[in-house]
Amino acid sequence: MRGVSRCPAMSPGTHPPACPATPSPVMTCGVDSVSRGAAQGGARLGPEVESRMPRALRGGQADPGPRCEALRQRESRVPAEGHSRCPEPAPALAALGDVGGGWAALVFVTVLGFASRFYRLPQPPHVCWDETHFGKMGSYYINRTFFFDVHPPLGKMLIGLAGYLSGYDGTFPFQKPGDRYEQHNYIGMRGFCAFLGSCLVPFVYLTVLELSKSLPAALLSAFILIFDTGCITLSQYILLDPILMFFIMAAVLSMVKCNSCADRPFSLPWWFWLSLTGVNLAGAMGVKFVGLFVVILVGLNTISDLWDLLGDLSLPLIMFGKHLLARVFCLILLPLSLYMALFAVHFAILNKSGPGDGFYSSAFQSRLIGNNLHNVSIPEHLAYGSVITMKNLRMAGGYLHSHWHLYPEGVGARQQQVTAYLHKDLNNLWIIKKYDSNTDHLDSSCTVEFVRHGDIIRLEHKETSRNLHSHQHEAPLTRKHFQVTGYGINGTGDSNDFWRIEVVGRKSGKLIKVLRSQIRLTHVATGCILGSSGKTLPKWGWEQVEVTCTPYLKENPSSLWNIEDHINPKLPNISLDVLKPSFTEILLESHMVMIRGNSGLKPKENEVTSKPWHWPINYQGLRFSGINETDYRVYLLGNPVVWWLNLVTIGVYFLMTTSTAVAMKRGVQQMTEHRELFQVLLRGGGQIMLGWLLHYLPFFMMGRVLYFHHYFPAMLFSSMLTGITWDTLLKFCTGHLLSSTMARKVYMCGVLTLVLLIVYSFYLFHPLSYGMVGPMASDPNSPMAGLRWLESWEF
Repeated sequence: MRGVSRCPAMSPGTHPPACPATPSPVMTCGVDSVSRGAAQGGARLGPEVESRMPRALRGGQADPGPRCEALRQRESRVPAEGHSRCPEPAPALAALGDVGGGWAALVFVTVLGFASRFYRLPQPPHVCWDETHFGKMGSYYINRTFFFDVHPPLGKMLIGLAGYLSGYDGTFPFQKPGDRYEQHNYIGMRGFCAFLGSCLVPFVYLTVLELSKSLPAALLSAFILIFDTGCITLSQYILLDPILMFFIMAAVLSMVKCNSCADRPFSLPWWFWLSLTGVNLAGAMGVKFVGLFVVILVGLNTISDLWDLLGDLSLPLIMFGKHLLARVFCLILLPLSLYMALFAVHFAILNKSGPGDGFYSSAFQSRLIGNNLHNVSIPEHLAYGSVITMKNLRMAGGYLHSHWHLYPEGVGARQQQVTAYLHKDLNNLWIIKKYDSNTDHLDSSCTVEFVRHGDIIRLEHKETSRNLHSHQHEAPLTRKHFQVTGYGINGTGDSNDFWRIEVVGRKSGKLIKVLRSQIRLTHVATGCILGSSGKTLPKWGWEQVEVTCTPYLKENPSSLWNIEDHINPKLPNISLDVLKPSFTEILLESHMVMIRGNSGLKPKENEVTSKPWHWPINYQGLRFSGINETDYRVYLLGNPVVWWLNLVTIGVYFLMTTSTAVAMKRGVQQMTEHRELFQVLLRGGGQIMLGWLLHYLPFFMMGRVLYFHHYFPAMLFSSMLTGITWDTLLKFCTGHLLSSTMARKVYMCGVLTLVLLIVYSFYLFHPLSYGMVGPMASDPNSPMAGLRWLESWEF
């Protein structure tokens, strides 16, 4: 039949490819295409058929309706290649088969994902690894007790909510790994994390299916995630990682789905996916700051999309402005509003004083019920004779503190120790006096005299009656800083006890306010500035924080202090309610504390840390539970076949994209099917590769302590890339070298071989996730003997 072309054989699980260029009729809008096709085909429509045609087609007039306009827009976004698409054979049946098969596969992988994550969920019935932190923080939310953590609050709030809804009462202490849960209900919190970890499987499946339009590619990626021992282990415990990965993958899926609606802008599905992308971005950022990486990924995708729209000359600028405003609202304002809202909920719930108080400013602490600053009245301005406490503004800088103990031999002068202490204590109390007088200003015969900016003062320790003192002996831990001690008897010392008190941003002679004024103490004799180094002293210093006098006059939180407690019976009191910070102030302060805490994280004693280059090669795992042969042992390690296949795939992807780019640049003629495959590889695979790079490379620039589990968000992207890359490679090789029938068989055998390798490797290594008891792998009698393929694996 003239004007009709035949399509090439289709690979399994794919949509029909484009046909080679032929004179086949193409339906267009606004033209009597049926008549034109009939004319080209040499056939004439009968009057009966013509009478049933729409009037616009019968008259050969353009149909200006919205459906034609939408079709024109859709066609304008597809690059013209000189090839027409083949009509799909039996479209209704084909669509029904595709949809039915896709949904059946989705249900299948989802059930497998949930089964693998919920299997043996209650085991072991004791605290494992970081459950000691995040389970305890969930308890804090249930008890409404304020605490400090280096991550935003959403993940811990959700864990606390899951525990509350499942009947957990928040009384288990979560003191250390290995503590048995006994009668406490912990399954709800583990089950919540396992549920979100299980959702990663359908998210990955749907994302890859949308990007590649290939069912085998989506299934391969889903199987990689289902049978990865590392992902299973990370999903079965009370941790932030499954919650973080849930929001990351949800954001990526929403972004991809929104991109697929590009030909229907401002439709209901388009708004839904765009808004859902913003919601998930807020969720990812609300769990950990590394959620910023997926925000960057979505941002780059949005910039690229807007750039393409700007280059579409058929699109009015007013319409482009609407696109821009829609993205600003859904991807910037909506996530920002939700992010701030979750902090508002966080501050509203945690309204009781707790272990996190000391990390925050005195004004912040005045909000907390049970804190000694809550709803109290104290004198507003500092005066001589007042008993005070001074808090360092450095994160975890502590209160200026002293005690009877002396510095040991060989550590500067053997005088009384001065440290910074993170907790409330009587040894934090100091009396502020004039430098040249020992008069008791609290005596009724003395008039009140306020301390002013620029005054020279002396600080006398209330419990020991020794003065705050410094000299040119080197500090205990920080080189080139001077030692700070307690010196003198009953307030009598020497000129090294004199300090100039200054308020940041104030002029000479101004009064000093409690809580609000940021003060600096400059040693008169040496010119150094009193500060907290943040370093922990050895056991002779009771593991408190080192206080030094720094000769470097750089202004930073370490050298700034504020007056917290203020006792002076001769002064009128004011309520601290007037000094309470606003929501914006506590939001900014909490972020500064979290960021400084995150950057200052150090490994605990005997803790296994790792380096970023270790992660993709599965070099070293993490002990989640147990050390000895008699312990129930769980070891976080990726399925070796999965992780090494992902690593090889990254190299294969770069090789394929490079060769494709060179071939296209050189004008090498390719079949239409191959061009479509490479478009999937370059566009869909390119988005996934960018996601992997954004979630992996930044760790090389981080100064904080790093662990193996930090790689798992990047691992999600490498798993999706594996499905897309191997699907494309197998289709290209089989379609290029073999006949259509043989190509289908070899293609399916290749995909099946990869799946079987992954499943068999999971069968060998599944005890790492589900628990081991007995000899270590180095023992020939161990069931894991022979599976310790790398010396760095410690199971």
